[in-house]
Amino acid sequence: MLTKPQIHLASIFIKIFYRDRQSLFFSLLFPLIFTCIFLFSGGEPRPTKLGLVNQSQDELSLKFIDLVKQEKAFIVKEGSESELKEDLIAADQTAVIIIPDSFNKFPNPGKLRLLLDASQVRQVDAIKDSLEATLLSIERDIRNIEPMFSLQLEDVKSRPQRYIDFLLPGILAYMLMNLCIAGSGFNIVEYRRRGILKRLFVTPIQPKDFIISIVLARMFIIMMQLSVILALAIGLLKINIVGGLLPLYGVILFGAFIFLCVGFFLGSLAKTQESIRPLVLLFTFPQLILSGIFFPISYLPGLIQPIASGLPLSVIAATMRNIANDGGALFAINFNFLGIIFWVFFSFFLATKFFIWQKVAS
Repeated sequence: MLTKPQIHLASIFIKIFYRDRQSLFFSLLFPLIFTCIFLFSGGEPRPTKLGLVNQSQDELSLKFIDLVKQEKAFIVKEGSESELKEDLIAADQTAVIIIPDSFNKFPNPGKLRLLLDASQVRQVDAIKDSLEATLLSIERDIRNIEPMFSLQLEDVKSRPQRYIDFLLPGILAYMLMNLCIAGSGFNIVEYRRRGILKRLFVTPIQPKDFIISIVLARMFIIMMQLSVILALAIGLLKINIVGGLLPLYGVILFGAFIFLCVGFFLGSLAKTQESIRPLVLLFTFPQLILSGIFFPISYLPGLIQPIASGLPLSVIAATMRNIANDGGALFAINFNFLGIIFWVFFSFFLATKFFIWQKVAS
């Protein structure tokens, strides 16, 4: 149960935050800028720019071009070989297909030439797969062969899932981590530098009371910040939180507690604002890569996956994604929920065990 001193101290920290107009402004503006950069740039993949040179100019080559143009993954531009080569060198085209004048010479038709920028690996693979499927379709039409097998796709989900639906929970979790650590770790170092903690040491306040009060205050502020992001995502990006907002906010509260306590721990290890920055980067940057924010953890090497899955950001992001996309329950007993419980207790232990009142930065 919360005590009156904890609640009173938390209300004081909230008032201090609201009186600082500059902090209030950046606390609301930063999440909006961050969200716009990551969410609006992380939508569906853009069509690939594809150049076509038709040296054959016969019915078969025109049919091939028509089929390629029907692919939504491509933006097709026709032109001469020299013109499209210049576009490719200038990075205005991702690849150029040259249809030889012997394209319709059977039984030995000329081979298509594919000029490409090999650095665009993902686009090249998509182009190759699409071209092979198109050529196979033309060959069947010419030989009047019906495909022996076919594949019928059935979507068993209630709605189609976009990449932005996968990305949003991870971005929320990553922002939660950064806002919490910045709101506790850097503030603790500053309070210690200004002697505020030294003065509090002579009062009856215990370290756990001080930590809980700041955690409560920062939780309130962070909930406000992430609510702005959620409103933007739901209103503009048409994000649908399948499991509901209440379980999602529950995960946010757990995550805020964990990362605020981690911030206290890092703030206790650092003497100055300059020395805490590398500690924060050491904690946050590996998790940005390993925690499945931009791609599933299953894409990582097998030896790394068990470690990556147990990181605090991983369990928070996975639980938020399960609720938002699959309608999962917050308190379902699984690996991620157990991971959250572990990090709640372990982070609080670190924060209270290593908390320092009097050591003033030199």
